[in-house]
Amino acid sequence: MSTTPEQVDLPITGMTCASCANRIERKLNKLDGVQASVNYATEKAAVSFDPEHVSAEDLLKAVESAGYTATLPAPAGADGGAGAATAAGEDEDPTRPLRNRLIWSALLSLPVLLLSMIPALQFDNWQWLAWNLATPVVLWAAWPFHRAAWANLKHATATMDTLISVGTLAAWTWSVVALFFGDAGMTGMRMGFDLVPDRSAALDHVYFEVAAVVITFILGGRYFEARAKRKAGAALSALLELGAKDVAILDADGTERRVRIEELNVGDRFVVRPGEKVATDGVVVEGSSAVDQSLLTGESIPVEKAPGDDVVGATVNVGGRLVVRATKIGTDTALAQIAKLVSDAQTGKAPVQRLADRVSGVFVPIVIAIAAGALGFWLGAGESAAFAFTAAVAVLIIACPCALGLATPTALLVGTGRGAQLGLLIKGPEVLESTRKVDTIVLDKTGTVTTGQMALVDVAVADGVDPEEALRLVGGLEHASEHPIARAIAEAAQARVGTLPAPEGFANREGLGVEGTVDGHAVVAGRPALLADWGLRLPAALDAARTAAEAEGRTAIAAAWDGETRAVFVVADTPKPTSAEAIRQLKALGLRPVLLTGDNASTARAVAAQVGIDDVIAEVLPSEKAEVVKRLQAEGRVVAMVGDGVNDAPALAQADLGLAIGTGTDVAIEASDLTLVSGDLRAAGDAIRLSRKTLGTIRSNLFWAFAYNVALIPAAAAGFLNPLLAGAAMAFSSVFVVANSLRLRAFRVQREGAAGGS
Repeated sequence: MSTTPEQVDLPITGMTCASCANRIERKLNKLDGVQASVNYATEKAAVSFDPEHVSAEDLLKAVESAGYTATLPAPAGADGGAGAATAAGEDEDPTRPLRNRLIWSALLSLPVLLLSMIPALQFDNWQWLAWNLATPVVLWAAWPFHRAAWANLKHATATMDTLISVGTLAAWTWSVVALFFGDAGMTGMRMGFDLVPDRSAALDHVYFEVAAVVITFILGGRYFEARAKRKAGAALSALLELGAKDVAILDADGTERRVRIEELNVGDRFVVRPGEKVATDGVVVEGSSAVDQSLLTGESIPVEKAPGDDVVGATVNVGGRLVVRATKIGTDTALAQIAKLVSDAQTGKAPVQRLADRVSGVFVPIVIAIAAGALGFWLGAGESAAFAFTAAVAVLIIACPCALGLATPTALLVGTGRGAQLGLLIKGPEVLESTRKVDTIVLDKTGTVTTGQMALVDVAVADGVDPEEALRLVGGLEHASEHPIARAIAEAAQARVGTLPAPEGFANREGLGVEGTVDGHAVVAGRPALLADWGLRLPAALDAARTAAEAEGRTAIAAAWDGETRAVFVVADTPKPTSAEAIRQLKALGLRPVLLTGDNASTARAVAAQVGIDDVIAEVLPSEKAEVVKRLQAEGRVVAMVGDGVNDAPALAQADLGLAIGTGTDVAIEASDLTLVSGDLRAAGDAIRLSRKTLGTIRSNLFWAFAYNVALIPAAAAGFLNPLLAGAAMAFSSVFVVANSLRLRAFRVQREGAAGGS
């Protein structure tokens, strides 16, 4: 009888490109009963294994045998676990060693470059200074490349690290040999510039600038990539930060004591005061209040809670005092389950295969073979060793992937920099691949398409009733309540009639409405059931207005004073003024918009009709949102998701492209690929256009970077290319890549009336 497979996520260190992830994945999947998926972006391996055949230690050994390091995750709740890890992460920047290498490399390489390329600066014995400056760059700053190249060699593979290491070491070694054993070390040596190497030339040139500058450029690219990847796992941390940090436990004798949330147990009773977060999932045992669940459910209106009702951890009590009995803690809570959904969706994403890494598996061995072949051919042809070595070095230098290393980071930096100016935050190069093929965009309703706040949209009054008088009386009564619907009516009344009268004898009827005396008038406002308690009924005209409002998914509040029902106030979460234009722009990009919400179907359809969306999926739970995205993907669609709440985080992570509204929660922002800082839905179209343009720039950069190399490799091997010219061509290819990337600064948004570079 087979055992149930165990699941484990192994953090992996040492990966430098997507081909590393593929190698580890192949190694793990060779083990009996193991199914592994290695994600280069998150630097983790999601492994399912049969414990009868394979142990966790076997998994670690398999990763180590591939030349990398894996560790077992710390048990949940263990000392030094998540909290310690978070603290450590705050104290130690993992990109700091790479940044230090980059800074020192740049400081040392610049004078070498100037001395080597400008003859007027070449004083006597300048070449010895160049050697002293370039050597730490080649041997220390480039050590990660050399170490990776050696690991690749031991496993009979090659990556871009191999070419970087071989090319820079070859240029440095040639220069050292020329300096100590050739004429390059002589006092008064000057760098000549011959387009075609002299077949009778001796060792009289050095190429320290080529080795040092290539390393500096590549380190710069790696550093900016590392910064972009650093936040890959921040969604879970942000999600868990939403939970309460402490809780007021109510003991059997009625006394309260505030303790850390970790000390709360199932069955404990705890107090939730107005404005506080509910500490964990539980059941209300005392008190009544409205609870804002929008972060978890997407509901735009707080839900009334009474004894016997369930409440969810991390939701906010906006009304009265509650006493709750804890029913779930830790990993069993709804918040933790959403965190797991985010983690699973992120782990399931396939790593993006960069073109340079895909080609390197073939390109690097071929370049090395050509260089070795050129050396052997010219030696066999009777040419001088200096000429033969010059040809081989020229091949390696012209093939050095300087422009390849810059192709992605420079376009990404310019594109993301321009995006930041326009309120569009792109997280990294992994994001861009999806934008090219996205054909469906799923939009959360509350806070994304709509404002996320209740507003008064209509007032229907009985014959002979002044609408402003109705607003003044009912607004004055509602002003004493903290309920979102009451605030919407009170704010609208203040805006239209000014100062509101203060009510007397105010009373809040939980779940029904409010009542009191305003300017000597007995006023009641709320559901028809509250008016029925007073023996009042809605006249036909007002009842028709109420029915029509509710049919459109809006909330209708009936109001009466002096013994007669006189008005109906219609309140709704209204679409943002820019949403309709945003939908038109998304359709113009060839995208099919779909409205996805936890609200009821009538509300969702009404909002969709106002903004021009045809497809509506309503009344979905947080876990179902991710399932909807999966279903659309299973239909062959490439899905983008736009949302702003915690409940959207799993769907944002699951989608091929996640876009978070910047005015929403940190969790949604961290789980997404793109963030729209302004909260303007029109920015979604701009973000997709900018991402596609940035991706196109990266592709053209990569093409031209390869084109320069491939076109000049035959010339170098044939002995027609001086290594210095090869270095200049390599540098020119880098300049071209940078210049091409800078064109992204001209990107403009397409928002009517947008300011600042529109």
